[in-house]
Amino acid sequence: MRKVSVLLLVILLAVAIGGCSSGGEKSERIVIGGKNFTEQDILVYLMKYVIEDKTGLKVDTKPFLGGTSVVAQALERGDIQIYAEYTGTALINLLQQPLINDPQQAYDKVKQIYKDKKQIVWLKPFGFNNTYTLTMREDKAAELGIEKFSDLVAKAPDLVLGCTQEFLERSDGYKGLQKVYGMNFKSVNGMDPGLTYAAARDGKVDVIDGFATDGRIPAFKLKVLEDDKQFFPPYYAAPIVREDLLKKHPQIADALNLLAGKLDNKQMAALNAQVDLDKKDAKDVAKQWLKSQGLIK
Repeated sequence: MRKVSVLLLVILLAVAIGGCSSGGEKSERIVIGGKNFTEQDILVYLMKYVIEDKTGLKVDTKPFLGGTSVVAQALERGDIQIYAEYTGTALINLLQQPLINDPQQAYDKVKQIYKDKKQIVWLKPFGFNNTYTLTMREDKAAELGIEKFSDLVAKAPDLVLGCTQEFLERSDGYKGLQKVYGMNFKSVNGMDPGLTYAAARDGKVDVIDGFATDGRIPAFKLKVLEDDKQFFPPYYAAPIVREDLLKKHPQIADALNLLAGKLDNKQMAALNAQVDLDKKDAKDVAKQWLKSQGLIK
């Protein structure tokens, strides 16, 4: 009987200690989230590995959470503590602020508002400007004489636009193009972000919304049209972090700022292409690049 009692006591102590331990781990849990496209997936792991290497902290990941609003709300709720956001997206789509074309002014504006109103800190940008573009097949553009957005306006009523659902809903997306350029297509197909480029390449749609750093643009012989009225704002990507996390672990900012200015458009497009075209894992692409730059061991 005594043996049973002792055994029971040991079990209860183990459960209690385990409960305390798991609770402690939960309070220390750092989660990086990402939106539902390749570039964000790569950025999630770039941030994870550099934090773990430089701070010794354990980082969990939630890539492909969803569109901008889903990931932004997850950060504000505390479901995640870090993700990579774009200055233009924050300025126009999340804060409903007027367009600012100057990259530094746009960054300074969103940084200040996020700090004051959301207690979220914008760290230094990675270096690339993943601005929205309108893209179409090179041969189709040449055939129709389309070089810039204004050229597309007259042809749009005979063409099909393929774009993400988010682009359809954003004020700095199709709605804004209609207002600024008077651009109206014959039909518009809302599509998964991973399908738009192939749809343009295969002629299933005529024009797509694209991202300047996407490696599929040159690979699929697509042409980026000139935004001649400068409708799209700058979209410089940067890590954004909950202020409460940085107060507890200020070394996270030091680690993430090691990525500042390290990726230009060409480099980011090359990393994206390794995932989208060469079918490499985003984790491996991120880790290999960090090692090649001497940023992690």
